[in-house]
Amino acid sequence: MQVIFLKDVPNVAKAGEIKEVADGYGRNFLIPRKLALLASSPESVRVEAQREAAQKKIGEESADMAQQLEDKEVTLKTRVGAKDRLYGSITSADIAAELESATGLAIDKRKIELAEPIHKLGSYEVAIRLGKDVVPKIKVNVVAEEKVAKAKVAKAKVAEKKVAKAKVAKAKVAKAKVAEEKEAEEKE
Repeated sequence: MQVIFLKDVPNVAKAGEIKEVADGYGRNFLIPRKLALLASSPESVRVEAQREAAQKKIGEESADMAQQLEDKEVTLKTRVGAKDRLYGSITSADIAAELESATGLAIDKRKIELAEPIHKLGSYEVAIRLGKDVVPKIKVNVVAEEKVAKAKVAKAKVAEKKVAKAKVAKAKVAKAKVAEEKEAEEKE
């Protein structure tokens, strides 16, 4: 018996698929539970149309997402050791998380085509397979966390100098007020 699956049935078929199943399985289990319809029924035309519309919608969504992702640049900061080798590695899960935080688009890590994890600093071009023919490419920059930390330390030192200058200026203003008050008291 040929049936069209309306819902996913584990280890059997996904929704929208047409498959040959045993007569008893289809008649006694799938059809009464509304998991499938007979392939020859008039409802099958409606189900097929719904499936095609869903496929088209998914295709449009993935094309829009590809357009947003095309030529995006993502920077990942990590700790490095000797010869610019990373402690650990950058995986597709790391790239997916950074993409989501940078763009707001949730990308499944399994769609990111990374032959092997990244173990060195540098720039890499990574493809993301969103559909059959939809494969945008992004640029992944891997930089050392220490360099970023040094820049933060330098900024902090500049900020500390500004604070110190402000304190000195406040102290001068306070001394000037005290001197003015003493002069005012002496005149009286």
